[in-house]
Amino acid sequence: MTTETPAPNPASTVSFMDNPLAPDVYADNAVGFLVNNGIVKITFVSARVNHIAAPGPVNNVVIGRLVMSIAGAQSLSVGLYDFLKSHGLAPSGAKPN
Repeated sequence: MTTETPAPNPASTVSFMDNPLAPDVYADNAVGFLVNNGIVKITFVSARVNHIAAPGPVNNVVIGRLVMSIAGAQSLSVGLYDFLKSHGLAPSGAKPN
């Protein structure tokens, strides 16, 4: 008779370490979503004024992209929805499973 040792659960062995120097990034909107090869990419923009003219035109400028695994993106989506809902800010029309 052989016994198998179960594989360690990565979630139980990974600890959380805060970084007080991690930057905060502000975005006005998430404008692009892409799933490719099991990866979710979300493109964020911020409104910026071009002061070369008066009044200056406002442009949405890409300020970054968040790239996550599908499982990570699903966890983010559910976690954000639950957080907003608990603060009375659930998106109208959203119907999570």
